[in-house]
Amino acid sequence: MLEIKDLHKRYQMGDVTVNALKGVNLTIEQGDFVAIMGPSGSGKSTLMHILGLLDAPTEGSYKVKGHEVSQMSEDELAVFRRDVIGFIFQQFNLLPRMDASENVALPLLYSEKRLDLEKSQSLLEKVGLGTRSHHRPSELSGGQQQRVAIARALVNNPLMILADEPTGNLDSQSEKEIIGILHDLNDQGITIVIVTHEEEVGQQAKRLIRMRDGVVQSDERRLPFKQNALEKQAAESKLSQIPLANVVQHFAQGIKTLAANKVRTALSVLGILIGVAAVVAMLAIGAGAQAAMQKELSSLGSNLLILRPGATRSSSGVRSDAGATSKLAQEDAADLKNNIANINNVVSTVNGRGQITFENKNWSTQILGTNPGYATMHASVPQAGRFFTDDENLSRSRVAVIGMTLVRELFDGKSPIGNMIKINKINFQVIGVLPTKGANGFRDQDDIVIVPLNAAMYRLLGKENVDTIEIEVSGPQFTSTAQDQILQRINTRRRVPEAQQEDAYQVRNMAEIQDALSSSTKIMSLLLSAIASISLVVGGIGIMNIMLVSVTERTREIGLRKAVGATRGDILIQFLVESIVVSMLGGVCGLALAWIVTTGLTYYANWPAQISLSSVVLSIVFSSGVGMIFGIYPARKASLLHPIEALRYD
Repeated sequence: MLEIKDLHKRYQMGDVTVNALKGVNLTIEQGDFVAIMGPSGSGKSTLMHILGLLDAPTEGSYKVKGHEVSQMSEDELAVFRRDVIGFIFQQFNLLPRMDASENVALPLLYSEKRLDLEKSQSLLEKVGLGTRSHHRPSELSGGQQQRVAIARALVNNPLMILADEPTGNLDSQSEKEIIGILHDLNDQGITIVIVTHEEEVGQQAKRLIRMRDGVVQSDERRLPFKQNALEKQAAESKLSQIPLANVVQHFAQGIKTLAANKVRTALSVLGILIGVAAVVAMLAIGAGAQAAMQKELSSLGSNLLILRPGATRSSSGVRSDAGATSKLAQEDAADLKNNIANINNVVSTVNGRGQITFENKNWSTQILGTNPGYATMHASVPQAGRFFTDDENLSRSRVAVIGMTLVRELFDGKSPIGNMIKINKINFQVIGVLPTKGANGFRDQDDIVIVPLNAAMYRLLGKENVDTIEIEVSGPQFTSTAQDQILQRINTRRRVPEAQQEDAYQVRNMAEIQDALSSSTKIMSLLLSAIASISLVVGGIGIMNIMLVSVTERTREIGLRKAVGATRGDILIQFLVESIVVSMLGGVCGLALAWIVTTGLTYYANWPAQISLSSVVLSIVFSSGVGMIFGIYPARKASLLHPIEALRYD
């Protein structure tokens, strides 16, 4: 079964070269029971590690079942090792966070991509521990732990079991029981190789090999050897396949590992939690601000063009705001409506400030004079009462529609419909209350009184010309054409010289203003999110630090996993999954915190924060990406550990 020819193993310790093995030649038949003995430093443990494919020789040939394994890569050795060899360690090497059944099933995670607990239970019953399968190693005696280790060595149905000082830490009774189990296994056809320094253990083997100074000193056949018929074909390595089939099991293992270090895990999660919460909250605040702005701008009117007089230039080229041609009248509004295509409505407006009084209360507010069409153009149809009519405008009727701020300040929130108020000491009757539109950074849209245009011009403000003409076009596709036609028409009508036409009149497009403000809001939201995402990077660095510490603390565990068949890819994925679990947990908790923050802002600060689905998906993907990126280095470091060096790590 095993054939070793001229095997050498050298270690470099500083400037000194240590020759652990010096040309060892050895053949072990399948089904034999061999004990290897020798004093400390004789090379027996080194030989055991090479026999178990945990270490590679410096020189020489080593064949298992006819396969030359001395030149195999580490992953090829792992696949071959899990199919052919079972290990029993002196220190048991059981994982403390797993119970006996899970420890036994551990090699199946890499050979069958699952933990077959039924199979491990049957093996525990075979070694007399069926009733202790759910106990952790700390709850088992030394002899019981060694029985668990034996069951683990058998779980992949190996052809050979290598036992390193299997009775070294046991009492005499446990020693007899373990040796008895090994004899039973050998009787079933399994090859047994024991490394021991105990003479009474060595004497129970069928073949006794003694070593000294790195060479075989004697090879004694104590009991006749009988060939057994146990056969098993070693599986071929498939290293090109990425070991993703057992990712679910790795997630379960990762969660269990993280749960065993709750404080450390919580601190790692905290960094990602803060980062995700900050990013999502910033995006929600930005989205809320953008939605509020869009709502506010839509209240000003959709597809709206505003014509206003500009500043003309004199013949000397000096700008003037009082040019004779740069004026607007109500007749201009009628002319535009009759001569420009794709126009739904046109209104004229005048603006000013005035003092409003009711009984013993007074309030300074904005006065707006306009036509009745203003109500539909600006979504200002009264929520109570009515808007004034064309007849009331022509007759300069003293009627008014007021905003909610005036209702609150002058009428204490009671209905003002029908009451008389004084606007600049002139009586007006309140006939309607405007819908609530809220305040922006510039003014309170509800702090306004709207009166008929003619009443405003000739009774209140003393104006002969209108301030602006507002034109509502049929759709956004017509705004650009209408804008050019409006300027051309008003310049022609007002006979503006061609040299002055550029500045005489201006047309403001509310859609363009809305797009500009929306773009600014998006940029600010992205800027705030970018600043908040820095905390995600900091959280990722925290995960990397924690995982590096975890790799150091679990070095022996990594060695054990490799000894029972884990490839570098298995170890890489396991540690990568753990870092992703931490970051995803932080992401979910961060989303919960962001929801609490945005809900609090909406409820207490009346800020319309909105958590969008895109921000949720982005935060989860980003946090998982952070865990993956910052987990790669620790995971790779773990995967590159040499199995025998990891097992020796203290």
